[in-house]
Amino acid sequence: MCAEKTIPTTLQVPISEDRYIAEHNTILRATIGSKAHGLNIDGYDDTDEMGVCIPPPEFVLGLRLFEQWTYRTKPTGVRSGPGDLDLTIYSLKKFVGLAARGNPSILTLLYLPLSAYTSRGPGLDLVRNRDWFISKDALRAYLGYMTAQKERLFGERGQKRVNRPELVEKYGYDTKYAMHVIRLGMQGCEIAVDSKISLPMPEAQREECLKIRTGFYSIEYIEVAFNTFKNILELYLNKNNLPDHADMNKINKWLVKAHQDFWSRSESKID
Repeated sequence: MCAEKTIPTTLQVPISEDRYIAEHNTILRATIGSKAHGLNIDGYDDTDEMGVCIPPPEFVLGLRLFEQWTYRTKPTGVRSGPGDLDLTIYSLKKFVGLAARGNPSILTLLYLPLSAYTSRGPGLDLVRNRDWFISKDALRAYLGYMTAQKERLFGERGQKRVNRPELVEKYGYDTKYAMHVIRLGMQGCEIAVDSKISLPMPEAQREECLKIRTGFYSIEYIEVAFNTFKNILELYLNKNNLPDHADMNKINKWLVKAHQDFWSRSESKID
């Protein structure tokens, strides 16, 4: 079992109400993105973090609203670079709703090694119950995200996605973006076969993804690999024994109890 650690705050006051709610009521936080998958290259990547918080009762039961708070060291619209932080902290209710639909970025937070987390209250309990969220909906989400990213990479859905012009100039396409297309296919297949996501990725898959990132393969290879994983995931959707949907009864019961327990300990803070 992982010992609970203090949840860090990001900056000094003065702070907005949303930021105060997020930072002072966080129950789970960890690094996600390329670093979590084991696909980062030292000196080239920023740090992506995700957290979950339980807002005070008036933001869950009343008319006031809190769904998420986002912080970036770079201004909006400016690309993050090495040493930068991109952080999003979701309300527990929104996070669980996204996880139940199989959102790949959200599920990443639930499958890290226990030593990766800072947590308190029901944070690690959420991680321990991550199997509730594994279903065919997750397979559909991985297939959908993989397909949408492939279409943007190839310019099949509007303009090509060019986040990294230096990679396009060097290799002819955004190799990091392509890497994540194939990574989604690999992890979708792991969910179908083993009902889990291994993080960091298994070494053989990690090596293959890093080859893509460093331009070892042509963009034609990426298209062939994408079609292979697409066909496999579609086959699993028709023949796999996973439940059709997440276990909403267990999720709902736990969600209510988690809020009640957190509030009863007077841990939820807002001035």
